[in-house]
Amino acid sequence: MTSSGIHPLDHLVLPTQSLDVARARLNALGFVVAPAGIHPFGTENCCVFLADGTYLEPLAIGREQAATEAAAEGNVFVARDRLYRESRGNEGFSAVVLGTDNADDDHERYVEAGLSAGDKLSFSRAFTDTAGKSDTASFKLAFAAAPGQTDAFLFACQRINAPRVDRGALQAHPNGVDGIVEVVAISSASAEQHRLISVAVNDQAADAHDGVFHLPNAVLTVLDTAAFMARFGIPAGTPSELHFAAVVFSIRDIGATAGLLAANAVQHDMSGNDIIVRPASGQGAAFIFREIP
Repeated sequence: MTSSGIHPLDHLVLPTQSLDVARARLNALGFVVAPAGIHPFGTENCCVFLADGTYLEPLAIGREQAATEAAAEGNVFVARDRLYRESRGNEGFSAVVLGTDNADDDHERYVEAGLSAGDKLSFSRAFTDTAGKSDTASFKLAFAAAPGQTDAFLFACQRINAPRVDRGALQAHPNGVDGIVEVVAISSASAEQHRLISVAVNDQAADAHDGVFHLPNAVLTVLDTAAFMARFGIPAGTPSELHFAAVVFSIRDIGATAGLLAANAVQHDMSGNDIIVRPASGQGAAFIFREIP
């Protein structure tokens, strides 16, 4: 993971109205959910950590006044979350986060390309594992978005301090998920958004990939609304410049995963090697569980 190479997928930000609702929904989907994490600027999360090193970050507003003050002071993470909620509501999929070892370099690249979404952000928060052991996680973030875009964005995340805790229990999910293989976005302005993504992931040849961006550990695919509907059978909603819409997870046994979803009364559709679960409260994106032998 370097600032000079194509960046890997790190995690996905999923805004939600309530962490309790998100936790209940993710549990029903067969995920183990980490204890709540509290940010120093008013937001909070309850993450789902995967064995491939990626994770989901359901994000809620825990302290409204602190979040309002942070946004006013130029905290891009909070400000972009607010813009997303104002544009698309409190449930959704707002950001794709990329791993880096030098967020300063990424910020400079975004500025030079005219795609910086604002100032860098450094912060720390406590992390607690399922056994109650705590440590401190520290990050530095650099943000990218197309000018005037108020919907989805991307940012680079440098882990300054990784917590020395055991995530093993948090990564053993009853649904069999062991990683993310694809993230799917919808765009009505493909050329502009392809440039944004190519700069964000640091892949200068990405325009040749026809909307498919090959990261070291996953694929990021950009579709138009018709192609998204054709592939997943889910209406894409109102077209936008860029909208993150679906996450494809890898599983080993489609029958076992389908059985768990049925037992938990989670509505789902079968399509070849895929189980498709439409978005719901606490699950801001379509979740596709794909059997990969």
